[in-house]
Amino acid sequence: MSDFPPPPPGPPGGSPPPVPSGFTTPPPPPVFGAPGLGPLGKRRSIGLVILLTIITFGIWTLVWSYQTGSDLKNHTREGLGGAVYLVITLFVSPVTMFLMANEVEKMYRAQRREPPITTLWGLWFLLPLIGNLIWYVRIQRSINDYWASMGAIDTPGL
Repeated sequence: MSDFPPPPPGPPGGSPPPVPSGFTTPPPPPVFGAPGLGPLGKRRSIGLVILLTIITFGIWTLVWSYQTGSDLKNHTREGLGGAVYLVITLFVSPVTMFLMANEVEKMYRAQRREPPITTLWGLWFLLPLIGNLIWYVRIQRSINDYWASMGAIDTPGL
């Protein structure tokens, strides 16, 4: 025999639980994505990041690499993380293009979804300037779409 009392009976007729006072609808559950995953990252404005990169003569790419790397690691609980991406971007930036694309690809595949970007997208570094721009737009759009598909409701910003 168990020492635990039986669970209380459910609401009659299977109706939804009562709404707490002060709410018109039940509060939404916290957004953490799928079970086993960490918090969702922040969606970033593609145009704003490009503008800041131009204004700061490329220094913003270091900030972006750190922020995005941290978001990816916090969510998947694996990968390099922000500090490592910062160092790699500072010293061998083309490597960042392959590693980050690989992490985004794995993130999609873990959800059994076809990734819009693969590790091979890192080859865009071979085409100076425009290649970096194409890569950035594609990877940031992929990351933003992933966060949105997992329930992120924030407005893209920095």
